[in-house]
Amino acid sequence: MSVNIEETIRNYALQNAVFFKGKANPKAIVGKILGEFPEYRAKAAEITPLINSIVEEVNAMGLDAQKAALEASNPALLAKKEKKERTYELPELDNVNGPVVMRIAPGPSGPLHIGHTRVSILNDEYVKRYGGKLICRFEDTNPEKIDADAYRMIPEDLEWLGVKVTDTYIQSDRFEIYYDITKKLLEMGKAYVCTCDAEDWRKKKEAKQACPCRDLPIEEQMERYDKFMAGEYKDGEAIVVVKTAIDHPNPAIRDFVALRLVSHPHPRVGTKYIAYPMMNLSVAIDDHLMGMTHVIRGKDHLNNTFRQEYIFDYMGWKKPNYYHYGLVNIPDTVLKTSLIKKSILEGEYSGWDDVRTGTVRAMKRRGIRPEAIRRYWIEAGMKAVDIEFSWPNLFGMNRDIIDAESNRYFFVQDPVKYDIAGTDSITGSAPLHPDHPERGNRAYELKAPCSVYLSKTDSDMFAESGKVRLKDLCNIAYGQPAKFDGNDVSILRQGFKAVQWTADGCVPAEIYMPDGTVAKGYCEPSVLDEKNDELQFERFGFVKVESKDAKLVRAVFSHR
Repeated sequence: MSVNIEETIRNYALQNAVFFKGKANPKAIVGKILGEFPEYRAKAAEITPLINSIVEEVNAMGLDAQKAALEASNPALLAKKEKKERTYELPELDNVNGPVVMRIAPGPSGPLHIGHTRVSILNDEYVKRYGGKLICRFEDTNPEKIDADAYRMIPEDLEWLGVKVTDTYIQSDRFEIYYDITKKLLEMGKAYVCTCDAEDWRKKKEAKQACPCRDLPIEEQMERYDKFMAGEYKDGEAIVVVKTAIDHPNPAIRDFVALRLVSHPHPRVGTKYIAYPMMNLSVAIDDHLMGMTHVIRGKDHLNNTFRQEYIFDYMGWKKPNYYHYGLVNIPDTVLKTSLIKKSILEGEYSGWDDVRTGTVRAMKRRGIRPEAIRRYWIEAGMKAVDIEFSWPNLFGMNRDIIDAESNRYFFVQDPVKYDIAGTDSITGSAPLHPDHPERGNRAYELKAPCSVYLSKTDSDMFAESGKVRLKDLCNIAYGQPAKFDGNDVSILRQGFKAVQWTADGCVPAEIYMPDGTVAKGYCEPSVLDEKNDELQFERFGFVKVESKDAKLVRAVFSHR
């Protein structure tokens, strides 16, 4: 292998590192070399290890040293090609004539989770673009599924997300309004009170047949309604139904329930009401009375939109502009509030911010920034196609935000101790952040008897390879004790690895992982002086520190 190709590899590695915050990507260098020198494609198995070793050596240098080395060897490669940044913007809304009125409509069964943030952020983005109102409407007409704390938690979650709510309504305060509109629909002959068996009613509807109650005279309907509101029927004995087209080709659109009887007490209003509005009734009425100009929701609500439009048409109301985005599948995450609450009550989860869940509170605890969540949903947009949520993409967006702010430290998981023979003292230093030399360095000084801790994984690799480089410190040869082996970084070119380490005086650390496990080990004592609660443990990942003292550092894993 000629010196020339090695110099070329090194120059491209330096260029790649300079362009990407001090970290060259060996795969990018492989592609560049094989593209420029096709004669080496047949030797890819031979050249790739060389590239890997040179890249590892370059990555160990630090950004300032990389720039200086490239300036000395090939300054032309410092001229970075202009790269067009792809910008993402939500499409314009139709029929915007001045300020808009939009809404988010959480059900207070618990705090918000990552799936809820989509509709919140999309609506917020449009209200910020056009001006107007963003209404938060608590849709709490299902008393069996309400968590009283959600009325407090949801606004807190929205505030953290940066969603600016201008007005807040609670549907359980508005029952009399729903009763009044229902009565008008009955008087117009557009609704009826049904006392049929629920299963029989459903079967007739599926067969495009009207139940016997549907065409009773209006006077009799009003008598039944009075009895309904007076509690003369028991739960399940009667419902109020809005008429649609009984022969509609979509069975889901045929007559739908407007009011039902519920004896279960409501967390806010107790037993004040027994007649509870169904979602399609209360939402249609509120969207009109609150002046909605545009409604954004998932396409799973498409049938609800068709149902609600009947009420708008019967009452002669102007309909909002409706948008229905595709469904999103969020893998590997617990989102269902009833399951999370059960696990909290049983002591399995520590609370609504348990890192095993997908709640907004868990995202905050893990160090996921609201700006990253916002960027994710803006890039996802409002297309009708179904998508799968990508945690790696969100983490990448979050990394773009926190990387520059997060200083670097060492953490050694499942530590293995090595004494070092052959030297009386070892000194070294590492930048707090390779891109920000002005922040200073972590200085290291080990005095005899010198000893260090490696992670169990690195210890196993050390035993197999026979030699490692303690990053930013020195080289050691395997043994018990290990042997000091100088400070020549060129051993990285020979295929040996650079590893993180800690020394005597290190601090015990526990890092709570997203799967519920706890990574235990030692971290540098300089972590105790770090003012920011977000930092990066090199080769481990970004973490958010929750508490720290000389006895223990507790942190939550964010992502790699």
